[in-house]
Amino acid sequence: MRLKIRHRTLYAYDAPLAYALQRLRLTPQAGPAQAVLSWSVDVEGAREEARFLDHFGNETRLVSTGGEPHTIEIVAHGEVEVRDTAGVTGAHSGFAPLWLFEQPTALTTAGPLVAAMAREAGGGGELDRLHALARAIRERVAYRVGATDAGTTAEDAAAAGEGVCQDHAHIFLAAARLMGFPARYVSGYLKLDDAVDQVATHAWAEAQVSGLGWVAFDVSNGIAPDGRYVRLATGRDYREAMPVSGIRLGHAQERLEVHITVEQ
Repeated sequence: MRLKIRHRTLYAYDAPLAYALQRLRLTPQAGPAQAVLSWSVDVEGAREEARFLDHFGNETRLVSTGGEPHTIEIVAHGEVEVRDTAGVTGAHSGFAPLWLFEQPTALTTAGPLVAAMAREAGGGGELDRLHALARAIRERVAYRVGATDAGTTAEDAAAAGEGVCQDHAHIFLAAARLMGFPARYVSGYLKLDDAVDQVATHAWAEAQVSGLGWVAFDVSNGIAPDGRYVRLATGRDYREAMPVSGIRLGHAQERLEVHITVEQ
């Protein structure tokens, strides 16, 4: 499936900025499941300081600004051809060793509730156990926008019994690592069946499976990512794969607007 994507992020401030630095992971990489036909990232109100591949293989840009103007606009747009590989994205590559993806993070440290899900995923082959885990999470943690925030941990979301795609992915990662699987977070885009306009990117998880390599699980939708999914970045959790992050100095208050379109 050929997808056309436009992702606009606008930061507006009520006073001049002393300094702001933004990290952009907004460029999809070609791989077994996708070919990037065209892609651009346009920035107004900030200047590019550096561009590099991080240790997870994500194309990363650092942009900074200070003083005037009071807005920063970031527009990523292009076309990507996606193949349905039943969620299999292949062998591991990049600078980060596989053992790094076995390590918990602050957002993916398992507590008793997550550990119980890992135990109950039980016997069978590797894929069977991971599918059982994904089903258990979806049954126990309802999808509800606004129930959590960017700092909610896997265990907190499991205790609340509700969350969004980020929380589902974090619980899966925490439990899969307890089960002995290297696992990673994926940020990206999803073409919805009933809408073109969106207000947020999507997230899912991948686990390393013997003989297959990385295999993806979209817990929130209960499916393996298919030809509607475009991968942006990977990491051990949301913080390491989030499309836009940054810091700012000074007393200016920030207003954020995000608008995304994904269409065939």
